[in-house]
Amino acid sequence: MTKNKILAVLTDVVTALVLFLFIVSFSVTVTLNFRPLYYMDIDLLAIEERSGIPKDEIIENYDVLIDYNSMFSDAELVFPTLAMSETGKIHFEEVKVIFVLFQRMALFGGLAGAVLVALHMRKRSYRFWKLTGIFTLLIPAVLGAAMAVNWDKAFVVFHKIAFDNDYWIFDARTDPVITILPDTFFLHCAAMILVLIVAGSLLSFAIYKKLKKKAGNE
Repeated sequence: MTKNKILAVLTDVVTALVLFLFIVSFSVTVTLNFRPLYYMDIDLLAIEERSGIPKDEIIENYDVLIDYNSMFSDAELVFPTLAMSETGKIHFEEVKVIFVLFQRMALFGGLAGAVLVALHMRKRSYRFWKLTGIFTLLIPAVLGAAMAVNWDKAFVVFHKIAFDNDYWIFDARTDPVITILPDTFFLHCAAMILVLIVAGSLLSFAIYKKLKKKAGNE
């Protein structure tokens, strides 16, 4: 294989990885900020009845939490009507670091991806779209299998990997916010993220197929 071919392959792989990271981080960011999912779950999961907290208060506290996790917010987390322990505060600070990382990855990945895609399109080089679709399908395949086999265990394993403490194990007496954030809601979030990632993968394959067909007809 010549140097030019090796360089072309490496460029395709790098571009595909950048787009892969963009799709994943974008999917997480969209899901985090898609409040209607939680609003729907309030009724679907009977959160008001199980927590004993009025629906308007649940929404108010949830909105504050989502606003806090924005990369554009530097405000301290203070729930309007719910108490919070020191360990709970630390955990939410650690969660924010993760979410802000995903948001920045989505922003910079989108910008870098746009530049790389433009360069490839000028050269009429489309293989990176196919690689993006392949790379992106790996995440849903692995996570989807884990969720299908045992969601509860997958949920625990994720927290043990993401955090180096057990502050994520909340006590409802000191951190009542846990009563309005049931595990099933996070399952729904994970499902939405996977659906968006799969959509990104299928879109990549579709773009590749269309461009190859167009190039073949020219």
